[in-house]
Amino acid sequence: MTAVAVCAGLAGCSDPKELRVDSAWVRLPAVASRPGVAYFTVHGGPQPATLINVSSGWTVRADMHESIGSGGMMTMKPLTQVAVPANGTVVFAPGGKHLMIYGINPAVHAGDTMTFTFTFADGQRIRRIARVYGAGDPGPA
Repeated sequence: MTAVAVCAGLAGCSDPKELRVDSAWVRLPAVASRPGVAYFTVHGGPQPATLINVSSGWTVRADMHESIGSGGMMTMKPLTQVAVPANGTVVFAPGGKHLMIYGINPAVHAGDTMTFTFTFADGQRIRRIARVYGAGDPGPA
């Protein structure tokens, strides 16, 4: 029996799920002095995790927020932490959770990339690169 056949018959042969971040991207503000926004997806590993901070050397400050609709009005509330369920997914996307980024370095332009560090309550840090999109550009498909 080949190794491939043996592995296909064993459920434990697949790579173990790990806490990870992907699909990161940034929308620049229409006016340079205003905040931009970043989006991404956090995939939980075998244990629950808590995202407590996201930062970038390309910004002065980054704050997690969530947009909430009520009575036809949208408001934002700050998030000090975000629970990531074991083997679950938390999506930061337009109209929901997002990262407000303030004081973006003026050297950053559409088409560039920015590096972000995602910090979790257990001390784990994950670095990811995000593609930068202009204010009026369509985001990633």
